[in-house]
Amino acid sequence: MAKNRSWGRVAAFAVVTVAVFSPLTLHSAETAVKGEDGKYMTTEGMPTYNVGSDGTVDWYTYSGYRRYHADCHTCHGPDGQGSSYAPALAHSLKTLTYEQFMDVVVNGRQKVGVAENQVMPAFAQNVNVMCYIDDLYVYLKARADDAVPRGRPAKREDKPKVATQNEDSCLGRGG
Repeated sequence: MAKNRSWGRVAAFAVVTVAVFSPLTLHSAETAVKGEDGKYMTTEGMPTYNVGSDGTVDWYTYSGYRRYHADCHTCHGPDGQGSSYAPALAHSLKTLTYEQFMDVVVNGRQKVGVAENQVMPAFAQNVNVMCYIDDLYVYLKARADDAVPRGRPAKREDKPKVATQNEDSCLGRGG
C-alpha cells in the first residue's frame, strides 16, 4: 500500500508539473545551476544536464542513460537514435519542451493516419519510468544537444545521497 501512495504522489507531481509550467525556450547546459540535491537546473527551473570539460556527466544524466536503456531503447533504439518502430528521441528533444516530454510520457500519444500508425503507451503507472522521468529527460536532452556521445558515459559524478533517498521513497522501499 505504501508503494501505491508514494506512486500516487509522483503521478500527481507529474501532472501538476505539466499543468503549471508554461512552455519555455530550449536550453543548454551553459545555464545549468547545481541544486542541493545534486540536480542541475536551468535558470528557468527546468532540469538539465551538466557535462564537464573532461566528459564527466552529472549523476542524473548517467542515471537517465541507464533508465533509458532499461525501459525505452526497445522501441526508440539505442542512445535515442530511433528505430523502424519508434522515432528518434535524441532528435525529438531538439524541439520538444520539458512539459511536452512529460505529457507524452505520462499520458501517451497516438498518431494514426494514412501514412503513419504510432502509439506511445502511457507510463503514468510505471514507477520504473516515473521515478526517473527527469533523469530520462536530461539524458535525452544531452543527446539531442550533442553534449554526450552514443554509448555509456565514461565518467560520472557520484550518486548524491538524496538521490538514493528519493529513489527509495518513490519506489516504496525503506522506512
